[in-house]
Amino acid sequence: MKKITPFLWFNNDLQEAIEFYKSVFKNITVTQTNTYPEGGPEPAGKLMTASFVIEGQEFVALNCTSEFRFNESISFVINCDTQEEIDHYWEELSKGGQTSYCGWLKDRFGLSWQIVPSIMGKLYSDPDKQKTVRVMQAMMQMSKFDIPILMAAYNGH
Repeated sequence: MKKITPFLWFNNDLQEAIEFYKSVFKNITVTQTNTYPEGGPEPAGKLMTASFVIEGQEFVALNCTSEFRFNESISFVINCDTQEEIDHYWEELSKGGQTSYCGWLKDRFGLSWQIVPSIMGKLYSDPDKQKTVRVMQAMMQMSKFDIPILMAAYNGH
């Protein structure tokens, strides 16, 4: 286990979330599950926690009734090398959720994701500030990122 691991609290839908993420990501492994014991806050035998790895990132999750909800103050960035990757993650993760601007979306469990082109760092760090301004203006018009449009803005087209 890494020194720091995101811990997610699901509202009685952890098993459903795991199955959903298995349908979205190619590389996901559930490494451990635990169920509630007799006398716990939830029925004995119900899934309590799960540890899983998605694309190399470890997560631990709790499955419990809660008034706590995910919000945008925490999100996970998916760096995508191609438009096809962006399209895949955008379409799959937003099913039953909601989309926002600049590559942000919430999945149906309320977890926030940013679907971002890997090239974004290069586009923002160019010493030609006119290029970065054009990219920012193009980006601010987008919900889902469109690499060809960002590259056209970068190149002044």
